[in-house]
Amino acid sequence: MISVIFIIYLLSINFVAFLLTYYDKKASKVGLRRVRENTLMLIALLGGSAAMYITMKMIHHKTKVSLFMVGLPFIFVIEMILVIFIARSLHIF
Repeated sequence: MISVIFIIYLLSINFVAFLLTYYDKKASKVGLRRVRENTLMLIALLGGSAAMYITMKMIHHKTKVSLFMVGLPFIFVIEMILVIFIARSLHIF
């Protein structure tokens, strides 16, 4: 049961990361209120780094900002280490 909740959480936070990244790109084009970089990084730290990085690369958003292009892959690696550690401690695999 915990593993199902964890998977739903990861899917949800990655969907939120995708939406925020996509919205920020559109807002930058038309002059709407932008999403703060701190907010984007928080969502990445909460588990949305993979979707955010892929979305940024696909829509060419913030690709010149080293905080995102270096930081997101770094956060992703740390998150994968944590996921493996948690999965092993819960005997998922």
